[in-house]
Amino acid sequence: MPIPRPRLTLFQRDDCHLCDLALEVLAQARAPEFESVFIDGDDELEARYGIRVPVLRDEERAAELGWPFDAEQLQRWLGRNGA
Repeated sequence: MPIPRPRLTLFQRDDCHLCDLALEVLAQARAPEFESVFIDGDDELEARYGIRVPVLRDEERAAELGWPFDAEQLQRWLGRNGA
């Protein structure tokens, strides 16, 4: 039985201060498990996300939340209504 992939993906870069801040917000909001994808060196992801990182993507909804966001905005985006 295959292991299910997390529904959330955080697109980020190496040595990215904003990405570090996004990780702190994800922890503060107690976001569900997510996969970290570093776009450095991937031409397709570089073209898609470039300077937009960090970007959190909900794979089920095909929805993206771009930086900046805080814990309250993240909770709403996740459908938790700030809970």
